[in-house]
Amino acid sequence: MNNNSFHKELLNKYLNYLEFEKRSSKHTVASYKRDILDFFETTQDSKNIENILDSDIRFWIVKLSEKEVTARSINRKITAVRSFFEYLLKFGYVSKNPAVKIHALKTKKRLPIFVEKQSMSNLFELVTFEEGFVGLRDKIILDLLYSTGMRRAELLTLQTSSFNYGNKTVKILGKRNKERIVPLVPELIKSIQVYLQERAKIAQSHESFIITDKGAKAYEQLIYRVVKKYLGQITTLEKKSPHVLRHTCATHLLNNGADLHDIKELLGHANLSATQIYTHNSFEKLKDIYKQSHPRN
Repeated sequence: MNNNSFHKELLNKYLNYLEFEKRSSKHTVASYKRDILDFFETTQDSKNIENILDSDIRFWIVKLSEKEVTARSINRKITAVRSFFEYLLKFGYVSKNPAVKIHALKTKKRLPIFVEKQSMSNLFELVTFEEGFVGLRDKIILDLLYSTGMRRAELLTLQTSSFNYGNKTVKILGKRNKERIVPLVPELIKSIQVYLQERAKIAQSHESFIITDKGAKAYEQLIYRVVKKYLGQITTLEKKSPHVLRHTCATHLLNNGADLHDIKELLGHANLSATQIYTHNSFEKLKDIYKQSHPRN
């Protein structure tokens, strides 16, 4: 077996480890695969994996920079390669991790993009949705993403049995199969029950909550198209994605006085630092209010 084939064999083992042992999402597995393959293509495929050095990784980073890949994307790629070598070291395929000496590039702090509160009110009160099942489904998609802050992948894993109508909650299956219980407003519960009545007319073979108009399980691009279509009617933001609604949920909760720790649990963040990015949006809002309201301005 040549070195190139051996690299690919180790990569496949690592990807299986990510998916089945670490319970990483399909999106993460696919992303790591692309990044690691890119590293092998840029460096010498013929080089024995034990002989790969930190200088090889730095050479790759330079090549990425020359292609004007952003620092944020390069850091994601570094994380993928570092994780791959950690796996190889853990299971004895190599005796060292060359990526351990590689530090992340400095990036500009990017504030989460969110939709203004009034615009979200306009979405649910003024925008006209299609008649029938499709309109019901699209509104439920938007309402669940905004009300719960769930991720697109989490929305797609919802089952018809995920809802507790007595407690007015939904059980969400998050990253690494970690479950969390999130409350729902009564109005949304009513909309879900109406939607389920219509859903039952076109889908009986599976329990996936969000479905196509043909009764099949929904897919990522469908969710993205729905969000982009309707956000386009109420905001001029350049980015219109499901994740923007997640940011919007968190920012609005924080601006209305919700505790940061509670928002962390709601979003399913592993640590508080991931949630603290939303405090920057609240601080920016506070500065705007100060500028408008303080008599010395």
